[in-house]
Parts: sequence; C-alpha cells; structure tokens
Amino acid sequence: MKLLSQTLCLCLVLALSHAHHHAGHQGGEDEGHEGHDHGHHAGLLLDRCQGIEMDAVAVTEEGIPYFFKGGHVFKGFHGKAELSNESFAELDDHHHLGHVDAAFLMHFPDKPTEHDHIFFMLDTKVFSYYKHQLETGFPKDISEVFPGIPDHLDAAVVCPAPDCEEDAVIFFKGDEIYHYNVKTKKVEEKKFEGMPNCTSAFRFMEHYYCFHGHQFSKFDPKTGEVHGRYPKEARDYFMKCSKFGDTTDHIERERCSRVHLDAITSDDAGNIYAFRGHHFLEQDAGNDTWAADTIESDFKELHSEVDATFSYENHLYMVKDDKVYIYKVGEPHTHLDGSPKPLKEVLGVEGPIDAAFVCQDHHIAHVIKGQTVYDVDLKASPPVPVKEGSFTLFNKVDAAMCGPEGVKLFKGNHYFHFQSVKVMLMAKAIPEEHKTALELFGCDH
Repeated sequence: MKLLSQTLCLCLVLALSHAHHHAGHQGGEDEGHEGHDHGHHAGLLLDRCQGIEMDAVAVTEEGIPYFFKGGHVFKGFHGKAELSNESFAELDDHHHLGHVDAAFLMHFPDKPTEHDHIFFMLDTKVFSYYKHQLETGFPKDISEVFPGIPDHLDAAVVCPAPDCEEDAVIFFKGDEIYHYNVKTKKVEEKKFEGMPNCTSAFRFMEHYYCFHGHQFSKFDPKTGEVHGRYPKEARDYFMKCSKFGDTTDHIERERCSRVHLDAITSDDAGNIYAFRGHHFLEQDAGNDTWAADTIESDFKELHSEVDATFSYENHLYMVKDDKVYIYKVGEPHTHLDGSPKPLKEVLGVEGPIDAAFVCQDHHIAHVIKGQTVYDVDLKASPPVPVKEGSFTLFNKVDAAMCGPEGVKLFKGNHYFHFQSVKVMLMAKAIPEEHKTALELFGCDH
C-alpha cells in the first residue's frame, strides 16, 4: 500500500508539472501564476530519473549544464531539483509563468574577450544574465533583442563558426528552424527534415543535441542531419541514474556517458577499471575493447559509488567513505578476509578522499584530498601520511590513475595528463584537456 501511494504521488507530481507547463503557454498571467505556485511545491519531488521532459538546457559560464523543468532546475548530471528563482531571482519577479521556454549561453570560442551571457526565453520576453545577475534593461521583448525570431519558442542553441557558416543562434519552434546571424542579425529559416521537434537543445563538448521527451538525437547544426543510432535515452548519457530502459546498450552507455568517473585504476597486468555510479568498465591489457557490468556483479560488498581506487601488488584497493575494500585480482576477484578495513588503518588519513593512485613498481600511494596530496608508504605499519604538496590547478578532482606514460587526473568530462607526480605538483598552468569518452574510451562523440 505504501508503494502504491508513493507511485500515485509521483504520477500526480508529473501531471501537475505537465499541466503547469501548458498553462504557461496557453493561459494568462493569473493562470500561469497559480500553476507556478503548485510547481514550486510539486517540483521539489521531481525525479530526473523518471523520464521527465525538460523545458530547456543551458551550459553555464563554468561549463555546468543546467536542466530546467517548470520552476526548477537540475544542476549538472545528478542531484535534486532546486528552485530556479534561487539562482535567477528575476525570472519570478518579472514573469510568473514558472517555466523557461528556451535557454542558451552566448559563448563563441574565437571571442574570448566577450562576456558569457545566459539568455532565457519566457513566452514573449528574453532575460540576459551575467554571473547570475540580470543585466540592466532586461527583460526585453524577444523581437527587440533577436529581430525576426518568434515568441513562444521550444528550444535554442548557440552555433559558433565554423560549426555554422558564421556565429549564430539556432532557434526551434515546432518544425520551424531559425538560424540567427549574431553579427548581421539576419535570419535564415531552415527545414531539418530528419530530426524530431526539439523540446530543448544544447551544445556540449562541441556536439549538438536535440532533446525530445526523455530521448535525444545528435544532429548537424547546418543541415539537421542525424547520423548513427538515434534517438537514445537521455538518462543513459546525461543523467546519473541507476536504472535504464530495456533497450539500453550498457557498454556504450558507460563508455560514452557524460557523467564524470568516480574512480579509475590499472592493475599490475595493465587491465583498466573505471567506476561510475552503480557500474564499472573494464579493459583487458592489449585489448582495445571495453566490457561493462554492475559493481554489484564483481564487487558485491561495495554495491556502488566508489570514492577512489588504486592497485598494489595484484590487489585492488577500493575506498568508499571511511572504509577500504580489498580484492585480489582474478577471475573472479576475491574479497579478502578482514576487509573492509578502516581508511585510517590502511592509508592513515581521514575520509572522505577524492582520489588515490600508485605508480608502477612503487609502494607509495598518492592520496588526493581537496587540493592536498599525501604520500603513504604502503610497506610501513602503521601508515604515516606525509604531505607531499598542494596543487592549485583544481579545487577538486574526481579520479586519478598512474601508468607508464604518467599521471592522469580526471575532472568532469575530461582528463589531464602529467609526465610524473613531480610535474603534476610543480605545474603552474592546466595542461591540455583530453575528452575522456573520446580519447580514453574510444567513443565517436
């Protein structure tokens, strides 16, 4: 009975949100405002893993995707819904519709001196924010800021040259596509025959995504052509959800997900293990292919959500909260008696930690906690962590691993390569970023 009541409650929440969105498009100010109040209370229970159709998606100046639904926003690839007006207060002060039609970050890589502004379209109005502050004079009519672009849009995405012929913004309304030239302010109407109507769209890692319902398609911004096996399930790639549809290709999903890694390591034989949420990827040494499975299947004592992992003397050390789970590498991996052990006993530090790694043929574990790196001699008993140094390039990393070619630090969707631990600690500038999905896991996007 409890489960039934929870299910009915969730259905009611989604129904209110759906009805509220349409009230914003079709009703007047009073009707929209009434729906807005309901949306504030109901939206706190919204679960992005239930297949919600997002109203808009925009990447912030910090590179974090914001997914908008009703009067709420999901920040990044996981986490609960927050009220949009907590980040963009004026959306409520000036407009009581409780939803965003379209949103985009006005960013062009070849114009680094220009500020990054986030634009929101709500019915007939456009809002421009810089560093979460509404710019003077806004909101304005869409027709004033983007002449030739209609009201009540469905989606929008920035398209810098050479992705488009010239720097442009692509606006979507039903099956009508408008290419707005940022420099000349001319509008070119196009037909994207092979693509579904977009409910939201955004540019991420130099690719263009059209969301329709809780699915998405990657498209060519010039022609609208969709190449490859699309549509795909948005929750598999853009959200950190533990359960997926029956049609999910789990190996591709884990390889090509945009969600950051929790931990990664390579064992003495050169096999690589990468952990994310409830799943892990494994690549055998000398083999370019990856396998994927649940953490529960191979490391049942861990269940999920690994904080850090490192390999030492043919054993995998898996850190979760304030405990270390130790497995002997093999088929299957063997959980050692007496494990898990307290993190303080194994590494001499208090949890949680962000990452840990051991370089080949060494017995020193390098433990990263915030911006501090500790050296721990794994042969010493008890272990005595020595502060090796601090690095200010990143305030936090997600994962790290060490191999014959050096150290890789993982943050978000990218990794950064250093020739050695010493080079990493002495670095004064962030090195070239590498795309994790593309360059490590061999995805095509």
